[in-house]
Amino acid sequence: MSLPLENRQSAPSHSLEVDAKRRRIGTATDRKKKSSLGQFMTPESIARFMASLLPPAGGAAVRLLDAGAGIGSLTSAVLDRQIEGTFGASTINVTAFELDAALIPHLRETLQHYANASDEVSFEIVPDDFLQAGVFGLKLGSLAPFTRAILNPPYKKISSSSIHRQLLKKIGLETVNLYSGFVGLALLLMEPGGSLCAIIPRSFCNGPYYKPFRELIMSRGAIRRVHLFASRTNAFADDDVLQENVIILIERGGVPGDVILSSSSDASFSDLETWALPPEAVVRSDDADLIIHLPTPGEAEGIIPRNFCSTLVQLGVKVSTGPVVDFRLKDHLRAQPEDGTVPLLYPAHFVGGDLQWPKAGIKKPNAIALNAETQRWLYPAGNYAVVRRFSSKEERRRVVASFIPDDAFDTGYIGLENHVNVFHAGRRGLPRLLALGLGVYLNSTMVDAHFRTFNGHTQVNATDLRMLPYPDGETLTAMGRWAEQQNQMSQEAIDRYVEQLS
Repeated sequence: MSLPLENRQSAPSHSLEVDAKRRRIGTATDRKKKSSLGQFMTPESIARFMASLLPPAGGAAVRLLDAGAGIGSLTSAVLDRQIEGTFGASTINVTAFELDAALIPHLRETLQHYANASDEVSFEIVPDDFLQAGVFGLKLGSLAPFTRAILNPPYKKISSSSIHRQLLKKIGLETVNLYSGFVGLALLLMEPGGSLCAIIPRSFCNGPYYKPFRELIMSRGAIRRVHLFASRTNAFADDDVLQENVIILIERGGVPGDVILSSSSDASFSDLETWALPPEAVVRSDDADLIIHLPTPGEAEGIIPRNFCSTLVQLGVKVSTGPVVDFRLKDHLRAQPEDGTVPLLYPAHFVGGDLQWPKAGIKKPNAIALNAETQRWLYPAGNYAVVRRFSSKEERRRVVASFIPDDAFDTGYIGLENHVNVFHAGRRGLPRLLALGLGVYLNSTMVDAHFRTFNGHTQVNATDLRMLPYPDGETLTAMGRWAEQQNQMSQEAIDRYVEQLS
């Protein structure tokens, strides 16, 4: 389903002034300081777009939360809507949290401009750690619930022993990054029916580390809108941010309904496309992991057919990250094979699905010594399917599989480096046709397209591969038998054959 584009008005002059200040401060701010705070200030075009997604107030009083407000770019965009007459609040009371003392004078100047311009606007700046103040406020009931929230939370990993991790546990949220902690806490601080808009990394959509965060979103709210950027480099180009980001709108206490998805090439939103999906297409009701899928319109009915529903456990197959971490075993690495060594396989040894070893002209070693210290990190020679762990978002394929035959080497062991994932049977090889079949299936466009609906970063982790649905063992074996009969397999041939079996 295609929906009309948003009506976007030209940016008010004060938003442009705030954005010009953001650029000046961003240039002057030390990169190390930005990194330590996880601090990336919001460009004006993104702030304006996010503000446009918040539902109008319809004459009600609004209590607006901006957690990690910076110089006020996001709040400025909301207040511009109020002044333009498109937001419709009787009053707006802003609570802006900002920990960086250097930014607070600029934030105060921004908010004071609007308070001077309109009696409808008031504000409070809280120069405190949002997670600490928010958790205590939630527990003590000292913070009035908010009706709207808009935030660009910090992106920074938090260790299991950190004070932030302990604080979030107090409100029932186990998470590994500040951004999910900020959004989770902000959602809990909303009143029923309130709306929260945030720009965050897409990494929360899948994986076990963010499952408690996804559970919180689903149990306390409903996703109403998600915006995708086709390029992961353009949304925060000024700050060299390479993480793929999405803009998400959540209604606190909302009943699940159609989710509006949109996309644009970059932060100009000049080629905005919008479509709607039923909630089942975004999070399947039978999915215990609550993986969030963000399919394009052509993928909305599902990509992998329902009869491909086996798990790796049912197949008797495991997938693991390659166990050889080269810098830990550097004294045992060899540039070329020699007596007493076995092959060491990196992603560079797999090209177009083919194994190329030894390989000249690469910076990585081709072999590793076989001895008492290294043997526990090696696999016995056998039939394996492997998938490289890293790609760039702009690459045509995210999932790229290759096959290692049991007769490729005359050594009893092989080394698999940490940048590949390996499919195995309890650290031993698989039946030849099964390993070949896995390679065919994983190299299908069907699997790659499905993978991209829930994986928004450039890593292909073993956990992600475990979550994929697979054909049954008989079908995978048939795929392997077909592969053995082919001299060369084009992408078109693979896709045509896999679709015939689906």
